Amino acid sequence: MNILIVDDVHEVLLERFQKTGITFDYRPTITRQEAEELIPQYAGLVIRSKFQVDQAFIDLAPKLQFIGRAGAGMDNIDDIYAAQRNITLISANEGNRDAVGEHMIGMLLSLMNNLNRSDRQVRNGKWLREENRGYELKGRTVALIGYGNNGQAMAKKLSGFEVRVIAYDKYKTGFSDAYATDVSMEEVVRQADIVSFHIPLTRETKGLVDDEYLFHFRKPIFFLMGARGGIAHIPSVLKYMDQGKILGAAFDVLPVEKFPALAEQDWYENLIARENVILSPHVAGWTFASYYKLSDVLATKIIAHLKG
Repeated sequence: MNILIVDDVHEVLLERFQKTGITFDYRPTITRQEAEELIPQYAGLVIRSKFQVDQAFIDLAPKLQFIGRAGAGMDNIDDIYAAQRNITLISANEGNRDAVGEHMIGMLLSLMNNLNRSDRQVRNGKWLREENRGYELKGRTVALIGYGNNGQAMAKKLSGFEVRVIAYDKYKTGFSDAYATDVSMEEVVRQADIVSFHIPLTRETKGLVDDEYLFHFRKPIFFLMGARGGIAHIPSVLKYMDQGKILGAAFDVLPVEKFPALAEQDWYENLIARENVILSPHVAGWTFASYYKLSDVLATKIIAHLKG
């Protein structure tokens, strides 16, 4: 077994491979073109988000047996074609679930208490108390869309805020636990005060949050998107903010990321002009601790796969 590692990973993964006797080539600065030239030799590939592992790339790898991703989800990998080729996909979703949960709660608290706005005002000589009156989390209903690793971590971290946590997962039933209650989507739209997304980006979920989706919510909501940007149609979110049906929105991910492409979107100026919108550059799952945990979890899974 020889593994090509094409992205930056924590040294714990390399150390554990060495200790186990797994042969690998660590090439964190490699380009896609260089990887295409080398991949025919390898039985394993480890990547984060450097490039798309699409059908064209997979076709260059006749020996490839598995692809490991030091991250959550497989949206930069053609999972359907990989399955057709009997290539095992291994992710490290457990590695950054705590980071995502903490980050999204931080964004929510900032939204509800106008922290970003009031900070800017004080720095500019404005002392506006009434204008920055906030909301409290206690007693509210938080709806989680998706109850996998990230959804479960979010629910657990919310448990100290004295909120009611409900969760909808299309692919699970009967998953109620000490931290969240399994409900239908009909219950979500009827009860939610806060909606937080924890689902992968798939053909089914791309553009899921559109006008029709948001229309059904009965109460004004706070909207949190820390899953994948392609799930939300930004003009729809802006429309419902204009109508007062979304009180505030936090995005760690957007349908288009990085500049200059982001600034070229026709909704970008509208989005950033709003004081009840908080943005971060896709870093919810990227902490000093998660950098280690993502590689450690992935190493554990790859070693188990190879031994199995």
